[in-house]
Amino acid sequence: MSTRYFGTDGIRGTVGEFPITPDFILKLGWASGRVFARNCHADRHCLVIIGKDTRVSGYMFESALEAGLVAAGVDVKLMGPMPTPAIAHMTRKQNAEAGIVISASHNPFFDNGIKFFGADGAKLSDDVEQAIEDELALNLETVPSRNLGKAERIDDAAGRYIEFCKSTVPEEFSLRGLRIALDCAHGATYHIAPGVLSELGADVVTMGVQPDGFNINEGVGSTDMTAVSKLVRESGADIGIAYDGDGDRVLMTDAKGEVVDGDELVYIIAMHRVARGESDAGVVGTQMSNLGLEHALQDAGLQFVRAKVGDRYVKAMMEANGWHLGGESSGHIICSNVATTGDGIIASLQVLMALQAAERDLAALRKGITMYPQTMINVPVGGKVNMADYPAIADAVAAVERRLGSEGRVLLRPSGTEPKVRVMVEGAEAEEVEQICTELAAEVKRFLA
Repeated sequence: MSTRYFGTDGIRGTVGEFPITPDFILKLGWASGRVFARNCHADRHCLVIIGKDTRVSGYMFESALEAGLVAAGVDVKLMGPMPTPAIAHMTRKQNAEAGIVISASHNPFFDNGIKFFGADGAKLSDDVEQAIEDELALNLETVPSRNLGKAERIDDAAGRYIEFCKSTVPEEFSLRGLRIALDCAHGATYHIAPGVLSELGADVVTMGVQPDGFNINEGVGSTDMTAVSKLVRESGADIGIAYDGDGDRVLMTDAKGEVVDGDELVYIIAMHRVARGESDAGVVGTQMSNLGLEHALQDAGLQFVRAKVGDRYVKAMMEANGWHLGGESSGHIICSNVATTGDGIIASLQVLMALQAAERDLAALRKGITMYPQTMINVPVGGKVNMADYPAIADAVAAVERRLGSEGRVLLRPSGTEPKVRVMVEGAEAEEVEQICTELAAEVKRFLA
C-alpha cells in the first residue's frame, strides 16, 4: 500500500522543508491522534508517549506534536531525550495507545523525522500508516474544550529504562574487569548507556556524551567508527561500542579497534544461542546482509532468510517464521525474546553475554564468519525513484550478475530515509567488487542524477 509521506522508518527529511515543518508536524500529531483514539474506550482519553533524540529541532517538533495530539483529544506523556527503543518499551509499560519518537536516527542535526510505535511496542502496520495519511487530507478540527487532552512530563524515564536494560541479562551477569570504550554519538543514549554498562560493573571510557543540539552523529557514533576505534587503542579498552543518534543501532570494535559490523554481531549472538541450546531454526537478515553471514549460519545448521531493508520488515519475517533473532548489517539488531524492536543497548548486552560465556574476545568470536568484500555507493537523486521505470539500469544489473555468477550479489535500492539510490555489489574479490560497483553507480547516476 503506497503512502505519500511515510518511508521505511516513519517520515524524515530536512528541517524547514516540507513535510518536516512545524505546521505539518502539528497536523500529523492531530491526524495520528484521531487514528489512535479509535482504539480507546469512549470514557477515557487515549494516551500517547512522545520521546526525542538530542537534535535542536526536537524542541520545536515536540511542542507541535503535543499541540496536535491534545487538539485531537489525546493525552500526552513527554519523555524527553530517550533512545527510540526506550519509547517502544515505555509505550507498553505506560499502557499507551502509541509511542512517537522525534528523530532522524543516523542523519545529521539539520534533518529530523517522526517514528511511530503501536500499543504493542512494534512499528505501525501499513494499514495504520495509511489511515493517518487519510486523516492528513482532512481539515484540522479541534475537539471541544471539555474534551481536549492534557500533557505531563515524566522525569524518571531514563532511570526506568536503565533498569529495564539491566533486567535483560541474568542477575549474576557482571562486566567487572572489562574496559569498554563507549561512543554515544552525542545522541539519545548519552545518559542511558554509560549507566547501564557501569552499573553492570564495566570500566567505561566515554565519548559522544555531550550533546549540544548540533553535534549528533558528527564524526562520532556507529556511522563513523574512526573515533571509537581510536579511543579503544588510546584507552587500552577491551572492546568498543558505538550507537547511532537514536540508539537503535550498534556496531563494535575489537581490542585493536577493528570494526565488527551488524552481520558479525548477529552471527555472534546466534552462535551463543546455539551453544546454550536456545536457538531457533533460523535468523532473519535483509537484502543488504553479507553472503558471509548466510553461509556461516547455514554451516551451523541454521536457516537464513532475507527481508526487505527496514527493521519492521525484519520483525514481520521473524514473527512469520517464529524466530527471535534478526538484524541488518548497519547494526539494527532485533532480539525479540527481550525487546519488541531494534535496540542498540540490548543487542550489545547480548554480545557481551556471548563473549563472557565463551571466555573469548570479540576478535576470536568473529573468526567463525568470513565476510565477502562488499562495496556500496550512494547515488544522490532528485526525489522518489521507481527503478522499474529504467530498463537500461536493469540491463546493466543483469550484466553484472552474470559476471559475478554464484559468488556475488548486486542490489539497487532507493533509500527510504534519504534522496539516494544505494548501489551495492558483493563478491569474492575486493578489487573487482569495488570496480564493478563504481561502474554500476556511474551508470545509475547517468540515468537518475
